[in-house]
Amino acid sequence: SEPGENFFEIFKNLYTKIKIDIDKVKLDKENTVNNLNGNLEVKNSKIFDLNLNSNFSNNEKIFILIKTEKDNAVVTTFHSDRAKPFVKKYKFVKGFEDGNLDFSSTKINNISKSKLIIDNFKVKEIPILARILTLASLQGIADLLTGEGVRFTDFEMIYSNKGSLMTIDEMYAIGPAISIMMEGYVESKKLVSLKGTLVPATTINR
Repeated sequence: SEPGENFFEIFKNLYTKIKIDIDKVKLDKENTVNNLNGNLEVKNSKIFDLNLNSNFSNNEKIFILIKTEKDNAVVTTFHSDRAKPFVKKYKFVKGFEDGNLDFSSTKINNISKSKLIIDNFKVKEIPILARILTLASLQGIADLLTGEGVRFTDFEMIYSNKGSLMTIDEMYAIGPAISIMMEGYVESKKLVSLKGTLVPATTINR
């Protein structure tokens, strides 16, 4: 974690093990998780191991695992049967519905390599993408993006982070109306450089 991001940094050289058992936790106004339980181990004021399990309902699970390996690599695994609570914080996506989310990451020496997968979701509006589609004279799809929404069956992004630089090795979203493949990099508060391929009417093109 960066300075200020880790709550345990307020302690000096904290070493502790914590058992967690909470009946309900509200993620936001619409989403509550039940029976949050697990174990947390902190070493030198940093999260060393974490194992948390919970559920939105009987059929919707959520869990996070953080494991520090012998080579000091930190491996994070996160799954949620509801993707929306974690996607909606990104302002460039509006009207996100449905979907489940899987995230995995390995961090060594402040360099992390990650994979994010979201399946079976719908997006009502992506303002930046809608503008690109309009410029490409694909008005029908642009209207979809600002109307009822576009459904995607698969989204996957493989990327790495080093400081303020995110390098996207591969990002794709596949749906019956449109598919997108991109790569590039994003430098926080400075520059975004992405290139790729956009395929309209995916089902027809197949």
